[in-house]
Parts: sequence; structure tokens; C-alpha cells
Amino acid sequence: MLGKIVIANRGEIALRILRACRELGIKAVAVHSEADRDLKHVRLADESVCIGPAASRDSYLNVPAIISAAEVTDAVAIHPGYGFLSENADFAEKVMQSGFIFIGPRPETIRLMGDKVSAIEAMKKVGIPCLPGSDGPLGDDHDEVLQIARRIGFPIIIKASGGGGGRGMRVVHSEAALHSSINLTKGEAAAAFGNDTVYMEKFLENPRHIEFQVIADTHGNCIHLGERDCSTQRRHQKVIEEAPAPGVTEEQRREMGQRCVDACKQLGYLGAGTFEFLYQEGEFYFIEMNTRVQVEHPVTEMITGFDIVKEQLRIAAGETLSLRQEDVTFTGHAIECRLNAEDPVNFMPSPGLIEQFHMPGGPGIRVETHIYNGYRVPPYYDSMIGKLIAHGETRAGAIARMRTALSEMVIDGIKCNIPLLVQIIDDKAFQSGGQNIHYLEQKLGMKH
Repeated sequence: MLGKIVIANRGEIALRILRACRELGIKAVAVHSEADRDLKHVRLADESVCIGPAASRDSYLNVPAIISAAEVTDAVAIHPGYGFLSENADFAEKVMQSGFIFIGPRPETIRLMGDKVSAIEAMKKVGIPCLPGSDGPLGDDHDEVLQIARRIGFPIIIKASGGGGGRGMRVVHSEAALHSSINLTKGEAAAAFGNDTVYMEKFLENPRHIEFQVIADTHGNCIHLGERDCSTQRRHQKVIEEAPAPGVTEEQRREMGQRCVDACKQLGYLGAGTFEFLYQEGEFYFIEMNTRVQVEHPVTEMITGFDIVKEQLRIAAGETLSLRQEDVTFTGHAIECRLNAEDPVNFMPSPGLIEQFHMPGGPGIRVETHIYNGYRVPPYYDSMIGKLIAHGETRAGAIARMRTALSEMVIDGIKCNIPLLVQIIDDKAFQSGGQNIHYLEQKLGMKH
């Protein structure tokens, strides 16, 4: 097993990784910014190293500082968590070149999947269904681009090849708007991602967002852990996730799961990963692959009893997968609500001092958070301060437990999105299951 690792992240995922290290007897080094000295995992880690000022670019995105921290503490591996440098192929490469284990896929896989055009090409080759599209980057010939759009059929969506997090995409409903939409998206892509390459896909009007969790070791073994429904989202940011996905049949799960496993084997994939699909009228269409652990991994853990983060550490140590596909079982239903330090009406971030914090409990309830009484939420990072997960024998049972848990939770001193989460959980449309990705924005009266 790995002797000591650096946790190159912050907040709830850093604490989650620390807990997995404790269970496996691995020593953990917390790296942190000057603003994060009081984070829970920094206080609990075996060692901690300050890697720079509050701004992410000077700390959590500071590659030399993170690698130096691994060197001075004699760590053997680096876990990037999610966000920050987790899907940065150059970082993974530098970690390995410096003699450390990168707890994640190989750099070339991250690079392949990080570019949406090359990812789609790779998926088509391995038999994963994709949306009708431009089959590559859009050129400068307007007539040619127009012909592609006509072949696909409007509405279409223009996407940045290097995009992510819901940025760098624009829906086009008519030929008249095509040219200007491409130019606008290219400009946005160049500014946000340093890459103005864009491509075109068919735009589905009422899809759901369904993703499959996979995990693979260094010995050629790979399994899937079923699917999650992440359709309850706002501005392409997930708000509530659940597993399994309502309405997906056992046969569909088995077939798509196996396709994802086969794709991983052909790609030589390593570690935890997620295939994201749009799902409409019983058909799956690949949109992207996340080459890291997902924010919503706990719902999969709750229905499978499988510890994804511990398995990441075992795989990095060269061990074989602890489960075979036939050993994976799905029990009950799990729902996760993301807890954000933000105004539940206008979504403005709400950093500040947590004056009172009370965690809910009871059967099937899990809380993943780094906050505590007296903790000050800094204004420099993402507003997510935790996740509340409820597991029940049925979806209705999980919803009932989530409602109770939300009513018990107290976070005073800052604004939190709990009222919005209660509103969704109590909504008849949500309770019926299988809502599309526009459900929440339509409920909030937003245009999509």
C-alpha cells in the first residue's frame, strides 16, 4: 500500500480522501492556501504544507508548489480530487516525471478525453453511441458549415472543444443565426480555454443527463457500478443527483454498462471515471468522459456498498480490483443534494462565519462536509460547502429521508440553498422521477 500521499485539493473531497487514507493506513499530507489553514482536513492530516496565497492560481493550481510539497514530505503519490488540476494532463505528466504516482488515469487518456472532439472520435471507434454531429472541428468555410448543419437538422448546438462546466456552448435554432453563433462561441472558447476550436452536434430538446461510473486497475480489469441521473441542474451545474436512474431498465443498465467497460479496456483506462450521456426516448448519446472521481460518487457508493475513493488508492498501489462485475449488486435508491453557501433565490455566493451548524442523522443518512461551528467560508472558491445523501429501500423512501434530513440541518450565519432543495424535494414533478435537464430552470422560471 502507498506509504504517504499528498491530497491536492480542499473542502469536502479533501476530507473524503483523508478518511479513505485513514482506513487503509496511509499517511496524508494536506496542502492548503493561506485562506484554508482552518480547513477540517488540514487540522486532521498527518502533515500540512501551505502552498500559496488564497487565489487558486497561486495555490491549488500551482503545480511546482504541489510537487515540492510531495518532495519535502517524502510522499509517494498525489490525489487530485475533483476540479482544480484533476483533469489536467500536463499536471499528471509532471507528477509522474517527478517520480510520484498520479492517482488517476494516464496523462494521454486525460488529454484524449479533455478534448471533446478527440473524445467523440475515440468513442465512435469503440462503439459508444454519439449524437449526430460535425465529426470534427468546424472549418472557416461558411457554406460547408451550413451544409453540415442542414444534414444534422436544426436545432443544433455549437460547443467548444476544450469546454467544460457548462461554458462554451450555444444553441442555434435557425440558419440565419448560425454564422454569428459560431463566431461568438469561438471567441468565448478562446478567452475561457485558450482554444477556439468548436464543433457541432444535434441539440436534443428534452434529454436527461445520465452517467455511468467505471473503475479500472493496472491489470486489465474493469467494472461498471451502474448509472446516476444528474438531470436536476441549473445552468449546466448539477443540484441533485440520484442512483439508479428512474426508468432505466436492468437490460439497458447491463448493455450500456458493458459498453463503457469495453471502451475502457480498449482505451487502456486506469482508475475511476464517468461516461456522461444525454438520454432521450430510450437512447443514450455520449457527451463527455470525466477522468476523475465525481462530486456525486456517494450515491453510487450507497447503492453498491463499494468505496470508490479507497479503490482509487488501492489501484494506485498496483492492486487488482476488489470486485468482479458479477459481484456488483444494487440495493435501494440514493439521492444527493449539493449544499451551497449561496442565496437560495438569486444564487449569489454567501461566504462568511458559520455561527451554528447541526448535522442531520438517522438511518440511511450521510453528510459529506468540511464545515463546523466557527468555520469561516472563504470567498475565493466554489460555493459548495457539502453534500447530503439519503439512502432508502425505494426512491420514495430515499426522498422521505432526504426531506427529514433537510428539515433537521442547521447552517446559521451564512445563506444556504437548503430552502431551494426542500422546494425541489417537495415538488410533485421531481417526486414522479425522470425529469429532463430543463426541469429545474423551468420550475425557477428561467429560459434555457
